[in-house]
Amino acid sequence: MDYKDYYTTLGVSKNSEQDEIKKAYRKLARQYHPDVNPGDKASEEKFKEVNEAYEVLSDSEKRKKYDQFGSQWKQYTRGGGRPDDFDWGTWGGRPGGGGAHTRTVSPEEFQKMFGGGSGGFSDFFETLFGGMGGSRPTGFEDIREREFTPRPRQGRNSEHNVQINLEEAFHGATRVLQWDDGRKIEAKIPPGVKSGSRIRLRGQGQGGVGGGESGDLYLKVEVKPHNVFQREGDNLKIVVPIDLYVALLGGETEVRSLDKTVKLNIPPETDNGKVFRLKGLGMPKLKAKDERGDLYATVQIRLPKDLNQEEKNLFEQLKDMRK
Repeated sequence: MDYKDYYTTLGVSKNSEQDEIKKAYRKLARQYHPDVNPGDKASEEKFKEVNEAYEVLSDSEKRKKYDQFGSQWKQYTRGGGRPDDFDWGTWGGRPGGGGAHTRTVSPEEFQKMFGGGSGGFSDFFETLFGGMGGSRPTGFEDIREREFTPRPRQGRNSEHNVQINLEEAFHGATRVLQWDDGRKIEAKIPPGVKSGSRIRLRGQGQGGVGGGESGDLYLKVEVKPHNVFQREGDNLKIVVPIDLYVALLGGETEVRSLDKTVKLNIPPETDNGKVFRLKGLGMPKLKAKDERGDLYATVQIRLPKDLNQEEKNLFEQLKDMRK
């Protein structure tokens, strides 16, 4: 097994303070975290190496053992890994600051120093520090949760196109929207919407991250053309045919709106194409529910057809009288 340089793994020097080590660890752990690199095996291995290095260097006792033991790693492995074969002289000096001395450490002392059991770290870590009583060092889960729980972030907004007819735009409508995953909602479209109106459905967009709120869903409305009415904003336009006699002599004609039919008084000698305004018979106003636009009726005079001879004679007389 190879000696692992934990300082190099974290990119710090042997003299680095704990704050510097922690800062380096956080940066690397965020960079290689599996949540940031899903499915990347190389990043996953690097993340394990970074955590193993931090587990040792963030603990003063482990770091001390690592600093003293690492320089004799090859000698230790050649000795078969038995405590009796290892030169423990670098673990301390003679009292009073004298030179290093050598003593044999019993297997019981070795076990007490490094613990036993198997773990989920590298062979180097396991041999040097023991199994730590499990596959991860104590506190690892706390570190991971604290450092890498994603920040709450709101989901993205989304947009969906929806077509309605003019009657639905007048009265309001509903649409049932269903997604591939089976999610279904009923969207209400208020009276008065126009083509291009965007209806906001709060919290129905993409899901949030880390407990964040879902985004919003916007319905982009398109109102289909109508075969009778023409719409301009909140107003409606309609062509009303009247016969020649009503146009000449005056009278009444019926005018249809989207919710009722009313009578329009036509004064005598009304010109073809004259426009009459019928107040409050247009579309509901989206931002003022109790108000409506107007209906503009344009009269279109229909000439009599299939005249008999008597009718033709009467029109000839009228023509002569107008000379």
